[in-house]
Formats: sequence, structure tokens, C-alpha cells
Amino acid sequence: MLAFVSLSLATGDVVQRLIIAPWVKLRPSDRVRVLGGWIKIMAWLMTRPVAFLGACTVPRPPRIVPTGPGVLVVMNHQSLFDIPLMVQTMAGGYPRIVTRERYSRRIPLISHMIRLYQYPVVDPSAKPEEIRQSLIDMAEAARLSEVPIGVFPEGTRSKDGEIGRFKRGALSHILATRPWTVHVIVVDGFWKAAKLKDFLQNVHAVRGKVEYAGALVWTDPAADPDEFIERIRAMMLGRLQSMRRGAAGA
Repeated sequence: MLAFVSLSLATGDVVQRLIIAPWVKLRPSDRVRVLGGWIKIMAWLMTRPVAFLGACTVPRPPRIVPTGPGVLVVMNHQSLFDIPLMVQTMAGGYPRIVTRERYSRRIPLISHMIRLYQYPVVDPSAKPEEIRQSLIDMAEAARLSEVPIGVFPEGTRSKDGEIGRFKRGALSHILATRPWTVHVIVVDGFWKAAKLKDFLQNVHAVRGKVEYAGALVWTDPAADPDEFIERIRAMMLGRLQSMRRGAAGA
């Protein structure tokens, strides 16, 4: 499995740099279609073959999130599987996922993908004034985006599978830019493979689930977003509990 993942990342990096990136540069009208198709191929490679080789369960998420402006996808964060799972919820196109700055350097395929797909980047370890500027830049990117924005509001992967406190900076800034339709996705069972070391040791124990919790509509960008963000978190918590009750009953 490790050999397959390594080969997929290395090969994907070459294809992305030599074919996909020049293609969308020369034909910008094809950007959403081509990048959407490419990222779904890579998401498939990081889930279906890995699930087979790693003897784990990685379900296919429902393709329910539409592509277009004003679409926000919010998902809890448990593992290395989360980004390909979020990608696979797209009915078309691709999400621009708010990403930590450290992933934009020296990671085969991923670092170049962050630049190619114009992911909004934040650095929690930066100086306060740099963080404020990155949040402003991220919000502007979200306001102008013609494709969905994806956010993991916990900001870090869960160590025990529970939904942690939301880091509200990114989500608050995004909600302040425009009206949004917020699609809420909940995953469970992946947290034992949270980091690379855990992934290699425990991937065989992953019995993952992905469910669509529903959609909320945010209509007033000038309003205080705190109550709305709490509604999102409550929806996530309720769906996670329901998923676990179902698993216990089964």
C-alpha cells in the first residue's frame, strides 16, 4: 500500500505539472472541468485502491454538493482521508480547500496542487499581523470564488474521533463575504489513521463512514456569525452521535 501511494503521488505530480497545469493555462475555459476531473481521479486513487490494499473500509461519499459560487462545504477533520473524501462529495468541479501553509512546500503532488487549485492558505504559527492578512486574503478569495470553498473548522485532526472546538477565524471571515449555502459533511471511524505514522500502523483498523448532515443557508454577511457557526457544530455533533448509535445497533 505504501509503495502504491508513493508511486501514485510521484506519477501524479509529473502528470499534473506537465499536462494538467499547461492545459488549463492554455485553455482557461476548461479549468473547472479539467481540474474537477483530475482531482477526482486522484481522490479515487487515494481511497478505493488504498482501501483494498490496506484492508480497510472507505465508503464512497454521496455526490451531492453542487459546483458554483456561494457554496461552502464544512466537514469534521479526522484523518488523511478527509480531503479526498471532501473532493468526492462534489457533484461536479472541485472545492478550494482552506489549507495550512506548511502543506504548500515540498510535498509531491499536494504542494503543486495547492497552487494550481488556488487553495486559500493560512499559517497559524505566523505573527498575528501576518495571520490577519492571510485571513483577509482568504476571505477575498472566497468572495470571488466560482467554485465551492471547503473548510475543516476544527483546524486540526481529531485525536479521539470527537468533534473539537471550532477555530472560528477562517469560518467567520468567509461568512462575512457573501451569502452562502453551507453543506455539512460528517465522517467517523478514520481517526485511528490521523497522521502518517498512525496511517501506516492502523489503516487496517479503519472502518470509515461518511454522511451528509444537511444544508444551512446564510443570508446576511453583515450579521454576527457566532450563532450560525454553533448551529453548524450542533448539526455535526448530532449526526456523529446518530452514526455511532447506528453502528452500535448494527
